[in-house]
Amino acid sequence: MDLKTSDRVTAPLRSTASNGLKIVIVGGFGVGKTTMVRSVSEIRPLSTEEVMTRAGVGIDETAGVRDKTTTTVAFDFGRISLNDQMVLYLFGAPGQQRFWFLWDRLFSGTLGAVVLVDTRRVEDSWYAIDRLEHHGMPFIVARNDFGGPAYRLEDIRKALDLSDDVPLIDCDARERESSKKVLITLVNHLYALSTAQESAR
Repeated sequence: MDLKTSDRVTAPLRSTASNGLKIVIVGGFGVGKTTMVRSVSEIRPLSTEEVMTRAGVGIDETAGVRDKTTTTVAFDFGRISLNDQMVLYLFGAPGQQRFWFLWDRLFSGTLGAVVLVDTRRVEDSWYAIDRLEHHGMPFIVARNDFGGPAYRLEDIRKALDLSDDVPLIDCDARERESSKKVLITLVNHLYALSTAQESAR
């Protein structure tokens, strides 16, 4: 175990923390949700990844991610402190259709979500966006860089039929700073929505 990993295992919650926000990371199968939680969490993440077996052949759609050997079967959990007061609790949702029934429970108590998009499988993001809109939950969309087709962000917005007020950014879920930027973008979006609602009262 290297020093960086050891630090994350023992990172205590700051005594000054006063605001805890539950965030869910959703998206298609193999889009990088587990990777994002792992890269950004300041504690050792709880992971429910299991080795993929032949039982999933013909059930889990693996086009575009054929090198994937493990899959999340419940959820991932991590934590990150954005500042002395604000802590984000991160839940990575499973991407396979057979586990979608878990999503509604994960959404309970959630203030906002990140939808990860892989340009090799953009259509896999539609269900996530549909469920979030059904719940009326604010979200942002982050294109995870897997070296897929180099579509412009404007093209992705059009393909996903996103309104202009939904933030859409690039990221690399393997990189801590990039993943942290995604979460900060979501928090800023939630704050802007809250401020607008207050002003409208």
